[in-house]
Amino acid sequence: MMVRKFSLDKSQIKVLLLEGVHENAVRYFLENGYTNIECLKEALSGAELDNKLHDVHIVGIRSRTELRKVNLEKAPKLFTIGCFSIGTNQVDTWDAKMLGIPVFNAPFSNTRSVAEMVIAECIMLMRGIPERNALAHNRIWMKSLNNSVEVRGKILGIVGYGHIGSQVSILAEALGMQIYYYDIEKKLSLGNAKPVATLNDLLKIADTVTIHVPSTELTRNMISKQQIPIMKHGACLINSSRGDVVDYKAIAEGLRSGQLAGVAADVFPEEPASNDEPFVNDLQEFNNVILTPHIGGSTLEAQANIGLEVAEKLVKYSDTGSTLGAVNFVEISLQPNISAQRFLHIHKNVPGVLRELNSFFASRSINVSAEYLQTDPDIGYVIMETESEFNAFVLRDLKKIPHTIRARILH
Repeated sequence: MMVRKFSLDKSQIKVLLLEGVHENAVRYFLENGYTNIECLKEALSGAELDNKLHDVHIVGIRSRTELRKVNLEKAPKLFTIGCFSIGTNQVDTWDAKMLGIPVFNAPFSNTRSVAEMVIAECIMLMRGIPERNALAHNRIWMKSLNNSVEVRGKILGIVGYGHIGSQVSILAEALGMQIYYYDIEKKLSLGNAKPVATLNDLLKIADTVTIHVPSTELTRNMISKQQIPIMKHGACLINSSRGDVVDYKAIAEGLRSGQLAGVAADVFPEEPASNDEPFVNDLQEFNNVILTPHIGGSTLEAQANIGLEVAEKLVKYSDTGSTLGAVNFVEISLQPNISAQRFLHIHKNVPGVLRELNSFFASRSINVSAEYLQTDPDIGYVIMETESEFNAFVLRDLKKIPHTIRARILH
């Protein structure tokens, strides 16, 4: 007997949102029929995290919860991850891909917030405000123009000319600064910004250097003891990208020697998991340093935008199979299916799988009305649509095709 089998009801799809993800995300899930939502304000780790993930289908995190391979392997129902942040280094994205789990983030939503803070820090550092503020709190009156200059006409060097770096460029130019940038990829210059060929070329000319790069093998400790002597004497440094792209011990030495006039740091190699844990860093002894607790993107506007942007991507993937915007997955974007059954098949990219899939449907007299395929060196992602009735065991058998990673059906 032919039985119509429906995809998992939305009320049965369990959504876990950690670290106080903005209520915009919760609202969007509810508006789209997802009612099985658990929200926690704190980050999770270890056994507590594994226990929560065991029966979760969709998980949303910010920056403190880490989803490593060992965690993902203990989450058999998990089919997508949302990083409510710009970065995704808190997730083992390649391992997630090989488990058939696309990862989504918000690459644009907190761009303005970070850029505004960088500009504010640039002005504060070049005016020598942090040191004067610290002394005033200790009853010391230091009214002096030493180490206090306008930003107008000064050179801002931007390392990484992506979403945030280019936005910083626009704001800084409006203040009358000269903008130079270094990026490993060729980028379209905005306004009067000028590219330089190497990082050292940038460090030699910049009055303030601000860093906006991801954490990779190429960027780790990219500013260290070898780079600091190259910088202009009395230059300032701002890091609001990733904690491991700067060697803070070397930065501390640069401050002691006077090579650096001031530093602002918002990200660190080791950050407390909660507000209750102590924070320790090599820069805490200096009055001419601004230390902030990873709050570059922590504005009400940014978190509201991030909540909505990531939730939209997660819901779209769950509803339609669209992977547009995934950081670790091949991209397929489709409209919601109205009458067709939509099969989602993720498999290792080896020869013959697509042939096996087509033979599978043909042998069961299931007419495929549309087929979409994208591959990368690791995986293939196929979406097949059919209007045929099918046996309840079709999905079960589909998962048995060799090299299958994950299969779902949507109605």
